[in-house]
Amino acid sequence: MATRFDPLASDAPLIVYIDYKSPYAFVAKDPTYLLGDRLGIEIDWRPLTLDIPSYLGSARLDGAGRVAESDRTPSQWTRVRYAYRDARRYAALQGHTLRGTEKIWDTRLVHVGMLRAREQGSAVLRRYTDDVYERFWRRELDVEDPGVVRGVLARAGADVDGFEAWAAGPGGAQHDEIQARILEAGIFGVPSYVVEGELFWGREHLPRILWLLRGRPGPAPDVAYRHLGEGAAP
Repeated sequence: MATRFDPLASDAPLIVYIDYKSPYAFVAKDPTYLLGDRLGIEIDWRPLTLDIPSYLGSARLDGAGRVAESDRTPSQWTRVRYAYRDARRYAALQGHTLRGTEKIWDTRLVHVGMLRAREQGSAVLRRYTDDVYERFWRRELDVEDPGVVRGVLARAGADVDGFEAWAAGPGGAQHDEIQARILEAGIFGVPSYVVEGELFWGREHLPRILWLLRGRPGPAPDVAYRHLGEGAAP
């Protein structure tokens, strides 16, 4: 993917950017799968490694779940707590567990693993992504441990021969080059979707994305109000 990589173009009709440490990307995964399966299309899943401390500060919990270290402002804590409550509601609707993380994880390595899974086909990547998401949000996966990431790849059916050396060398370099180009293109958050070179941030755009991929039949769907019906209060 690093060769002539274009953040806004793909052979697939839909590009999706995710970060495994994002609760909003987690709850967008299944609806996005459903969209792709319904249309019978390939989806180009790509990693976007967020620098969360740069805009939401950082914190670490102790074994009892208490805040052990933090450089967050009260406003940042409010935003973080709301984000988890909101995402947890939607995770529960999908039958998933979503526990707040104990620290801000560095997902670079697990995203390098994602690149390795991508190379081996969509079925391997889907199994890898499902395993990472399910176990990470149950606090059962150390995504910063090369051996752990290698194990997830192996369970997904990937070729893991020499993975650690590849991740520390060409795989890591490929990841870093891709991230620089993604940011240069103005892609800043997850989940982000790209259709026909146009960027959409957030899973609330899935109705419009479905409409675009179907060839724009009828009027464009409204994001927020399409379920309220005629005469509903604003």
